[in-house]
Amino acid sequence: MNMFETEIWRIGVVRAPIQQVAAAGSLEGFPIRWIEADRSLCFLADPFGMWRDDRLYLFAEAYDYRTRRGNIVAYVLDADLNVLEHRTVLDEPWHLSYPNVFEADGEIWMLPEGYKSGKLTLYRAVEFPWRWEAVPEFTFPCAAIDPSPLFYHDRWWMFYTPPAPKAARTSALMLAKADRLTGPWENVSEEAIRVDKSGARMGGTPFFLDDKLVLPTQDCSQTYGGALRLLTMSPDTLSSPALSAGAYLPPPASNAPFTDGLHTLSAAGDVTLIDTKRHLHGSPARIAVDLNRKLQKLLGRR
Repeated sequence: MNMFETEIWRIGVVRAPIQQVAAAGSLEGFPIRWIEADRSLCFLADPFGMWRDDRLYLFAEAYDYRTRRGNIVAYVLDADLNVLEHRTVLDEPWHLSYPNVFEADGEIWMLPEGYKSGKLTLYRAVEFPWRWEAVPEFTFPCAAIDPSPLFYHDRWWMFYTPPAPKAARTSALMLAKADRLTGPWENVSEEAIRVDKSGARMGGTPFFLDDKLVLPTQDCSQTYGGALRLLTMSPDTLSSPALSAGAYLPPPASNAPFTDGLHTLSAAGDVTLIDTKRHLHGSPARIAVDLNRKLQKLLGRR
């Protein structure tokens, strides 16, 4: 991790459904409610959410450069997208991100990325949105990165990126299937269904548009999470998918200086959730934090 290059992400609520954004092929012109971290050297990314009782419950990764670790926070917004409250809802000894939240079987679930734990963990809401418990019966073939589930034709499907080898983390897309959410899950193929650094790693919720299944994926060809590439396929070919590259979505230029990246597009009813990033070059605060970490490690070895 380069101490002289600091990425700061913020999350946005686009006042349009995801199908409308995809059809437009651009985020320009859509009103967006932006939410940023309230501490320095922190950022918010990977937003997912749902509406309940005229409240938007928005979940995101909250990352702190001081700890080099992310946890999951929840924001409650009213119908006018005013933030009513927010707090941490999931914190583990390992890094957490991509808090994919969805309803199924009469309950609310969260499937965040936590690949550094060595496995993929499914969580069930005990007291929505504040309390969650791990589901021990859930099994998955690997510690999936950015897992994105889809229920279609009475079967569960999971698009994800494998944690190894390292190069695959930004360039490979895998697909697994199961009869039940808790599994057991199995890969449709042992090989990736797509290998392409410009659009393979998932970046949001799968959705339907004009009888096509659309997958938001990250374009990491120039920088991590630089933009989104919408892949399309016929949903009836999930067992042997044939993907086509669709619209290219860059961060909206009108929202400078956060124009260096866009890597999430997720559906939440009549709004769409996104994130954008900016680069800070030579941040004194970041350099001080990293130098202090290196010093503490050096002293600990003595």
